[in-house]
This record gives sequence, structure tokens and C-alpha cells, in this order.
Amino acid sequence: MCRSIKTLRPPAIPEKATEEEIRAAALQYVRKVSGFRAPAAHNREVFDAAVDAIAEATAELLDGMHVRGQAAPA
Repeated sequence: MCRSIKTLRPPAIPEKATEEEIRAAALQYVRKVSGFRAPAAHNREVFDAAVDAIAEATAELLDGMHVRGQAAPA
């Protein structure tokens, strides 16, 4: 696991993860998996699409999770 990706759910963070935090984690994941910090121009579209898809999946995961001992999502 990429060490710069932090846990985005309580109690690791006190509030709901922001869109910016989720996107940063998705970007770090894509960088780690692809092996590129920044893609070449001919790979930019697929790189950005992967970041978007992972950020969306992460937001859905965090929104749907219930952490034991925490109030259920409203």
C-alpha cells in the first residue's frame, strides 16, 4: 500500500473526508499502480479517468460504511 494514502474514515479523521482528500488518495493510488508520478501526454486521458473512477468509488465506499461505535450515516 502506498504509505502516503491516509485512512479517510472516522476515527482516523474526525470529520467526513473531503472531496479534495478523496481525490488526493485516488491520485496517489493511480501513481503507485501505474508507476508514473505524472503521465505522458498520450496517457493523460486514461490516467485522469482512472483517478476520477477511483475517487468516485472511494466516495461511495466511505458514504456506505458504518464504523462500529460511530453514529449511523443520516
